[in-house]
Amino acid sequence: MGRSQESFGKKEVRNKREKKRKAKEQKRAKKKNEGKKNSFEDMIAYVNEFGVITDTPPDPDNKQDVDPESIELSATKNTPDAADFIRKGVITFFNESKGFGFIRDLETGERVFVHVNNLQDHVSENDVVAFETGKGPKGPIAMKVRLFTEEEPKNNESTD
Repeated sequence: MGRSQESFGKKEVRNKREKKRKAKEQKRAKKKNEGKKNSFEDMIAYVNEFGVITDTPPDPDNKQDVDPESIELSATKNTPDAADFIRKGVITFFNESKGFGFIRDLETGERVFVHVNNLQDHVSENDVVAFETGKGPKGPIAMKVRLFTEEEPKNNESTD
């Protein structure tokens, strides 16, 4: 259908579309000429000494020199003394036929499970023992259980 056969309503719709398209192009051109907000300088952000992000660069007069040798790049290793792992407790229950029992830690009061395979000495109920704790399937377990003697170092004494 040629334009000569268009009705008045179709011409109005076409003219409105054309005006909209031109207005949109003008807005784009205006934004492109005025904006320039996509420059690199507008995108830079700075972090001040308090960790706050700002758009102003830091003051060079407040600059502090840092010795690169003083920067530690690795995590510090926590190497506690071996004596810290050795605990002291009392056997509150021990069933020799089934091969298990419980130790009450004298420091924390915690009940720790002990199995006959982790015993180094023969023990019975109410014996004072020294042991190390480990992680078991249902909670803490006692390992390397032996009768406590007075010569053993205590948790707060050094082993030099």
